[in-house]
Amino acid sequence: MPTFLTRRVTFAAAHRYRRPEWSEEENARVFGLCARENYHGHSYVCEVTVTGDVDPRTGMLVDLAVLDRVLDAEVRSRFDHRNVNLDVPEFADGRRIPTGEELARFIHDRVQSALGSVRVVEVSIAEDRTLRASYRPD
Repeated sequence: MPTFLTRRVTFAAAHRYRRPEWSEEENARVFGLCARENYHGHSYVCEVTVTGDVDPRTGMLVDLAVLDRVLDAEVRSRFDHRNVNLDVPEFADGRRIPTGEELARFIHDRVQSALGSVRVVEVSIAEDRTLRASYRPD
């Protein structure tokens, strides 16, 4: 029977949605208030769910200290109190738009790469209590 473990981390960050090749009018039409020039922020909740074989000696599928180090490096240190568009190169103008969907996919890839053998099966990003995006790789 599969076993899953979910760890939650939080971070505060600012962002805006914008495609630099579009006019300001087109950005506003497509992205609405999220395209405003001066950015806006959220207190994000990120949940990362992993699965794997439970170690019969420890009863754990992942060492929590290792998982916490990875989440600190790949999520908190990268995003907390940052402007995602300006401080995270992968989300700079002309690259990824920092939607919840793209943040979840990006975090999945970074965490999976850092964890190795443990499989990341879902990453969820909530901007607030009413909106959450999840990414589950095939």
